[in-house]
Amino acid sequence: MSDRIANAKLRGKVMTAEEAAEFVNNGDNVGISGFTGAGYPKALPTAIANKAKAAHERGEEYMISLFTGASTAPDCDGVLAEADAIRFRTPYQSDPILRSKINDGTTYYMDYHLSESGLYVEQGFFGQMNVAIVEAVRITEDGHLVPSSSVGNNVEYLDNAEKIIIEVNSWQSEELEGMADIYRINKLPNRQPIPITDPGQRIGTTYIDIDLDKVVAVVETDLPDRNAPFKPIDDQSKQIAGHFLDFLEGEVAAGRLTYDGYIMQSGVGNVPNAVMSGLLDSKFENIKAYTEVIQDGMVDLIDAGKMTVASATSFSLSPEYAERMNKEASKYAKTIILRPQQISNHPEVVRRLGLICTNGLIEADIYGNVNSTNVTGSRMMNGVGGSADFTRNGLISSFITPSDAKGGAISAIVPMVSHVDHTEQDVKVIITEYGYADLRGLAPRQKVKKMIALAHPDYRPLLEEYYERALAKAEANKTMQTPHDLATALSFHQRFQDTGTMKLS
Repeated sequence: MSDRIANAKLRGKVMTAEEAAEFVNNGDNVGISGFTGAGYPKALPTAIANKAKAAHERGEEYMISLFTGASTAPDCDGVLAEADAIRFRTPYQSDPILRSKINDGTTYYMDYHLSESGLYVEQGFFGQMNVAIVEAVRITEDGHLVPSSSVGNNVEYLDNAEKIIIEVNSWQSEELEGMADIYRINKLPNRQPIPITDPGQRIGTTYIDIDLDKVVAVVETDLPDRNAPFKPIDDQSKQIAGHFLDFLEGEVAAGRLTYDGYIMQSGVGNVPNAVMSGLLDSKFENIKAYTEVIQDGMVDLIDAGKMTVASATSFSLSPEYAERMNKEASKYAKTIILRPQQISNHPEVVRRLGLICTNGLIEADIYGNVNSTNVTGSRMMNGVGGSADFTRNGLISSFITPSDAKGGAISAIVPMVSHVDHTEQDVKVIITEYGYADLRGLAPRQKVKKMIALAHPDYRPLLEEYYERALAKAEANKTMQTPHDLATALSFHQRFQDTGTMKLS
């Protein structure tokens, strides 16, 4: 038995994943750890999936409602979706099998803001949380859990579940202990201000205290996180990163930013990671992050002495960088803080710190509305995640994207977005490889020229033609605030569905 289970009472609860899965019943609400492929349970999902398959073979129903921090991995979301074991899923996902099940109607999916999902569990919106399955680095003598590579919604699930199953993963470095900062927000209506005025402040404990009487099983594992490599930084990503730095330089010139006063948030993905890499050779020093995830680019900034604090709720690292983190966790714990996502994404703190936020998108329209989630309005990709937590409340909310996708078949700039996640009131800056559009202080019609300039050259004439048609309609109808021709506003999307490309044949 692992010496990572130091509590005598819980050492008596050690069993196999298959035995522990017997505590998870059909219809249960199951909250699990995990955020962007880090810190999720490794053994229980497969055991539950196998239990579901066996039940289905017997002609019995077996499906659970699954709650996470964010996305997990193929050996979690993937195996459960493949076994048709997920009836309902929230708040964020990225697994291709699960995505297919959501889009074909097998699985109900609710795309909640990450900062709110734990609160909704506390408030009982989904009914009773039956089981919490949480990965830990170790269990202390007092029975406290030391979180692994993510915190996410662990506290809310552990506090509200009837039963707790703990996976103690010896792959995770014991030196992660001390990195977490666990702070519970008072329950309504007795909430107090969150005492964070700087990203580097610690306000809680390094462990999660739990009700030991609720623990029904402890499972030992030795398995790695899902650590997908980032794509090599290509010329397009370098161009986008360069335009982002140009924008920051403009903020310095305007007196709104200093070279040692940049506090950032960054979404997940290859392009945001490239932007962080671009900061290595910039004039910016003493960079701080108050964000969701720690990516490779942030680790590079820390190693270079450019970033002094990185506060998040999870890692999202490539295999190489995950190995580095495991080997040198005690060193990085001096700079990195992992918080519950109710804290890492909390609007109150985001607004107070004055963050410059950077996220990705599927499409933006000529007035600056952004769709982050649904292709052609109905096909779910991953979810809004925490991007809206930061976009609505950040000091400057920017979106970065290549100008086209699918080999040029899809334009990232369209006449009207087919689904709205971030409204024009919240979106301040949009950046593609063709430049940046600073939309602050502009009325809708004043934004159009800047937005069309960001589009791929193949699509600019089509966008200009649409806007001219929309203007003519608006002038005739006296609807000039936000001109649209509703008959053709979604023509790009309709053409893509009909022909496989947004371009005119």
